[in-house]
Amino acid sequence: MLTGTLFALAAGLMWGLVFVGPLMLPEYPATLQSFGRYLAFGLIALPLGWLDRARLSQLTRADWIEALKLAAVGNVVYYLFLASAIQRAGGPLPTMIIGTLPVVIAVSANLRGSAAGGAPIAWTRLLPSLGLIGAGIALVNHIEIAQLRADPQADLARYALGALLALGAVVCWTWYPLRNADWLRAHPDRSPRSWATAQGLATLPLAVIGYAVTWTWMVASGNAFEMPFGPRAGDFIGLMFAIGLFASWLGTLCWNEASQRLPTALAGQLIVFETLSALAYAFVLRRSWPQSETLAGVALLVAGVLWALRSKAAAPTELTSELHP
Repeated sequence: MLTGTLFALAAGLMWGLVFVGPLMLPEYPATLQSFGRYLAFGLIALPLGWLDRARLSQLTRADWIEALKLAAVGNVVYYLFLASAIQRAGGPLPTMIIGTLPVVIAVSANLRGSAAGGAPIAWTRLLPSLGLIGAGIALVNHIEIAQLRADPQADLARYALGALLALGAVVCWTWYPLRNADWLRAHPDRSPRSWATAQGLATLPLAVIGYAVTWTWMVASGNAFEMPFGPRAGDFIGLMFAIGLFASWLGTLCWNEASQRLPTALAGQLIVFETLSALAYAFVLRRSWPQSETLAGVALLVAGVLWALRSKAAAPTELTSELHP
């Protein structure tokens, strides 16, 4: 239980970094940042795949197809939506929309478990922690929207589009952890590290094709953007590889380790660590301290997570049956 929670915390700290790229490189198109990040992830996975070739050779064709699906939806499409949202609405608003993931995933996992005839977490245990998390997210969202309305220069249509794109990212990343957890639980003998590397290798051809299509489109449309790496080539390459290593490979590895140790409904709530990390990084880049209401919202988020952990720790028998069906 503790080990799984620590792995989820590490994954959240790593994943929070993905919100930094669009803020540090606002002049770069979201498509270029998405494909650039996963091109770096795929290149990082190549030597890791060679070192882990014995375990990767055990994966079947169906496993590789599953890795490709997860890579397409959970990596490329998700980050394309997220980067586009951040560039249009700034950091905090998309961060808090993404912050609804703990609630959305937990409820989806519970409903899905019930529909499948499984053993979902009792709603009496789940709802209090979900309520605390939801209240925290609503409070922080209220502050951000109030600041938006007070800004006469704000482009409300652009912010609204950013919010819609962030919702698209929520859909992608509700599907991804549920599907990924299904595979990991169906293959308890497989290494989470190898599965993270497999997803990186599956991402590489998608990223190469996407980067090539983006480059071709820019040339054909007469776009003046400097290709292949833009006007700040060193910053772009360094940031893409940093995010590819820490957020993509290492973050996925930590999340896979957590997913094998925790029930999906609980692990979904622990994605709150990503929200907290992303908010912290956003305020660091803003060079401002969050308001008291924002801190109160963060406190509610943390309280919700602690409540969830306490409720699960009180039911070790249920936890064991869920982790070892």
